[in-house]
Amino acid sequence: MYNITLIDGDGIGPEITQAVVEIIEKAGVKINWEKCLAGARAYEKYNDTMPDETIKSIEKNKICLKAPITTPIGTGFKSVNVALRRHFDLYANVRPSKNLPNIITPFQDVDLVIIRENTEDIYAGIENKIDEDTIHGVKLITRKGCERICEFAFQYAIKNNRKEVGVVTKANISKLADGMFLNTFREVSKKYPDIKTREILVDNLCMQLVQKPSQFDVLVMPNLYGDIVSDLCAGLIGGLGVAQSANIGESCAIFEAVHGSAPDIAGKNIANPTGLLRSALMMLDYIGEKEASKKIEKALFEVLSEGKKLTPDLAGTSTTEEFKNEIINKMLIV
Repeated sequence: MYNITLIDGDGIGPEITQAVVEIIEKAGVKINWEKCLAGARAYEKYNDTMPDETIKSIEKNKICLKAPITTPIGTGFKSVNVALRRHFDLYANVRPSKNLPNIITPFQDVDLVIIRENTEDIYAGIENKIDEDTIHGVKLITRKGCERICEFAFQYAIKNNRKEVGVVTKANISKLADGMFLNTFREVSKKYPDIKTREILVDNLCMQLVQKPSQFDVLVMPNLYGDIVSDLCAGLIGGLGVAQSANIGESCAIFEAVHGSAPDIAGKNIANPTGLLRSALMMLDYIGEKEASKKIEKALFEVLSEGKKLTPDLAGTSTTEEFKNEIINKMLIV
């Protein structure tokens, strides 16, 4: 029995979370879910977007599955996602992008992984108001941050039989901050002579990703570039609704859907749980339940391939409940 913190989020969060929990249960994995709040619903109840009980639960269990949380744009409370990553020092964000069955995109040969530094850069939130017309924002990069994310990227490549790690920066402009990230990558790479390396500027990368994404394997980069590029790569495989994500630190990990809380369709039973489900599969792999993860993924891929029970965002007409039940039915077929 595993003890895992469960944050079912805002908007469509509770609906897709329930679907994912039921699928995992039917796969035979015994989990004691400790349900906690964060984000807008937590603020309504506790006047706090990150209640102490939520923090304590994650600290105790070391593993959390989190549905999307509402983050106001330009005003309101700060991002809970960023706060959680910083609080638990979840320095590595892992975002695989690989084509899924029957989801047609301009490219059918995408299989790459974004390794995003997850705690520094402008996400450190250091901003100062100089005067009414001037804001000073700090891009924070440390050698420790560079070293550990580059090490993580090479270790990921080895563990997952990847052949190349590319480093993404804008070191021609940000000569000190991005320059240190690039130089640190070069130093770390010397310990991994069997892994090919590549250096590319982020603007050039974005252009090449929409021309020939198949040329890329593992890509490691600072926080801001990783945020933008990982969403771009999600677009290559069908959008944020099917993308998966893991935030990993030395002793704690949070697995989360990367799409928004979609309040406009909340409660309508039409939300697609695929993104959260695929993130949960990364969680199952992380805790050693690899057979269950494969079983669920196989069933999901069968449902996608058949195309009979898909949610509206996948050009189908089925409900969240019907989509979930179809995945479960595929798992139960011997």
